[in-house]
Amino acid sequence: MVKDLQSQGSGSSVASATTTLKNDGSIHYDQNAIDANLKSLLEFKKSLLEGQKDGEKKIENLNESIETTKKQIDQERVKLDELRTKLKSVNEIKDAEYPRFVELKESIIKARNEIKSIDEKTGQVKLHRSDLSNLSKALSQVEKDIQTKKLSKDEERKLVARSKELATRLHALKLIHKKEDKYRDISSQYDTVKVKMNEIFEKRTEFGKKIGDLKNKLDKLLNSRENLYEERRRIIREVRETAAKLEMVDTQINAIEFRKSRTGSSTFKRRRNIESPVNKFELVRERAKRSKENQQIWNSMREEAVKKMSTGEKLTFDEMKLIYGDLSTVD
Repeated sequence: MVKDLQSQGSGSSVASATTTLKNDGSIHYDQNAIDANLKSLLEFKKSLLEGQKDGEKKIENLNESIETTKKQIDQERVKLDELRTKLKSVNEIKDAEYPRFVELKESIIKARNEIKSIDEKTGQVKLHRSDLSNLSKALSQVEKDIQTKKLSKDEERKLVARSKELATRLHALKLIHKKEDKYRDISSQYDTVKVKMNEIFEKRTEFGKKIGDLKNKLDKLLNSRENLYEERRRIIREVRETAAKLEMVDTQINAIEFRKSRTGSSTFKRRRNIESPVNKFELVRERAKRSKENQQIWNSMREEAVKKMSTGEKLTFDEMKLIYGDLSTVD
């Protein structure tokens, strides 16, 4: 801030450029230099005011962007909550249906193994359902022959063996088809549940993807909001710094205007003293002595004020007068 102000004509060089110590001990002001310095400060103040206005407009626009982003974040969060609720409902259905799905799958495996076991035990090629009728008729005929025909022991033994064979085949075939019917029923139920489970898993995948996309979108919006916050903080700091510069410039402008008003008063006072019928030699000598003493004190205080300003510290009005304004005759 100090550098900006010094570049606009502030600092110790201004005071030395606009004032000189005359032989009679009075301070002479370079009015042209004072006016030029005042003009520079006023121009600098104008640029600061424009910068301040521009900064305030940027802050207003950033506030609108932040509010818009916050609304988008709220909307996306509502959507995210809705999707999570739907996913929770789907998971509840999955949890309710999955045990049944596993149970049917295990039942299918068990039924298949039972059919395979029967085939292995009987050692027969699996017959079609139409063979049930033929086997049943053949068994009935053999049993009828055994009961009605006059048979030799050898013929009877053969028919009995034939009867057992047919009965075994018929029983195995009935059992196999019974197991097959059970297998088909379980398989049908399993297929129905499997379709439902596939739909459930597809929905879970769909909702999971949508939730992931929404979370990514939310992350971007949150980052955008944070960047807007950071930009607003930066502009606010700049506006505050500009306000501080304006305060310093106003102080310097007031000091110069005060100095100009004192210059006119001192000129009038010197003219009045010259016209007075007092011993001019004594008056000048006394004034020079007093001015020299006061000048030494003023120089010391002024150096301290200039040193303080060069470090960036804020000056009091009295300190500003030491540098710019209170340089009237030191009598």
